[in-house]
Amino acid sequence: MGIAESKGIILFSKNHKEKDKLVKIFTESAGKQMFYVKGAHRKNNPLAPALLPYTEAVYIGKFNSEGLSFLNAAKNVQPYRNIQADIFLAGYATYMMNLADAAIEDHVYDPNLFHFLEQALLMLEQGNDGEILTNIFEIQLLQRFGIAINWQKCAICGETHGKFDYSSTYSGVLCERHWEKDPHRYHADPVAIHFIRLFSQISYEHIQSIELKAETKSLIRQTIDALYDEYVGVHLKSKTFIDQMGKWETVLQPKKPTTNVSHNE
Repeated sequence: MGIAESKGIILFSKNHKEKDKLVKIFTESAGKQMFYVKGAHRKNNPLAPALLPYTEAVYIGKFNSEGLSFLNAAKNVQPYRNIQADIFLAGYATYMMNLADAAIEDHVYDPNLFHFLEQALLMLEQGNDGEILTNIFEIQLLQRFGIAINWQKCAICGETHGKFDYSSTYSGVLCERHWEKDPHRYHADPVAIHFIRLFSQISYEHIQSIELKAETKSLIRQTIDALYDEYVGVHLKSKTFIDQMGKWETVLQPKKPTTNVSHNE
């Protein structure tokens, strides 16, 4: 592929030699690409603002289908300034970007995943609750890891209302009347399953109004962690980081945004 341009999101960068950088960018038109940026550390390099973490821009360069690509220029640089300035927001953003990176191979065209990540970061930048945004991202990303789960109705009878639990045996939810069909079901809190079912199908554009108690968020977190441990097996440092953030909140006292989700079942 010759010189091309694409909207992209910085996933991460690392220094290479004394003045150069390797920068991984999730591009809209060519998937994830590792770019070699010569002279990235030189003073007054015009590319510098476009290479900062938590930045979106239109990147111009040689996009190769294998190996390293090469970055020449950037335009329409849009930093996520609130994320850049807040360690808690940055924690959620990093974890979602790491998950997207783990979910597909490099050089794979996946504009839907690109836009999904872009929406999540924009919502985070705008002050929505990072925990809920991350939960939605995790649940809907499972399909990228090849995991097909029936969240919509009971795997036995097709019931769509009431209390549910998750069953690995049936790769889906069971209504309360059929819990005995799987003694090894998750025994998850029905409230957590209710919101996970909602998160599995809601679009970020439709988030408008919901408030979740800390206890409910914790129950949701436990269930999603169990799902990822069973099916995905990806262990990211950024996940450990957000798990530890709750311990710091009382010390650093970040703003606690309210995420509003509206949904008609």
